[in-house]
Amino acid sequence: MNHNPIRFNLERRLRRYSISNLMQYIVIGQGIVFALLWIWPSLGYRLYSLITLTRTGLMHGQIWRLVTFVFVPPSSSPIFILFALYFYYLIGMGLEHRWGKVKFNLYYLVGMVAAVISALITGYAGNSFLNLSLFFAYAALYPDEEVLLFMILPIKMKYLAALDAALYLYQFIVGSASTRVTIVLCLLNVFLFLGGDIISTLRRESTYWKTRRNFRNAMKK
Repeated sequence: MNHNPIRFNLERRLRRYSISNLMQYIVIGQGIVFALLWIWPSLGYRLYSLITLTRTGLMHGQIWRLVTFVFVPPSSSPIFILFALYFYYLIGMGLEHRWGKVKFNLYYLVGMVAAVISALITGYAGNSFLNLSLFFAYAALYPDEEVLLFMILPIKMKYLAALDAALYLYQFIVGSASTRVTIVLCLLNVFLFLGGDIISTLRRESTYWKTRRNFRNAMKK
């Protein structure tokens, strides 16, 4: 197998700094914060206020926020949080298994940097769009893999990704300027790392539907 020597040397240099099972630690951290919010609210909300990514906090020298914001859990019910975190874990570990820990770490790091830039511009940034970028990456690599929507309805990843893309496009259109900046920056890593895969998937889907339409037209004649 032929390797790009520059890429191979870069991955070898970065391997020692990369974290194996990165998504596992992120999910565990989010689970701990969420548990504290429910079990010990006073401590949980104090911790929550200290780990979120805000421009004000960064300007006051609270540089830990550059990292800790990834541990902010999605706001949801205790039952839904289990499915959300499990889903994050599955797609994160799936991407690391496909790419290797170096590329997955870089992908997540680029998303984090984009979120920080967004916070400096708009005043605040969360990790929801960063986690969404993981979902889009997984859907681009495994478009025909099926998941159970609401644990009942089987649906392919590509259709679920298309639905999410439509929802976020709507938010981009009707949202504020800060929302648009956040969406663009936090999804930038999707296009940097997966632009070719996304284009290939769209071309393949276009060819499939054209072939299917031509076949239907031929059957009607």
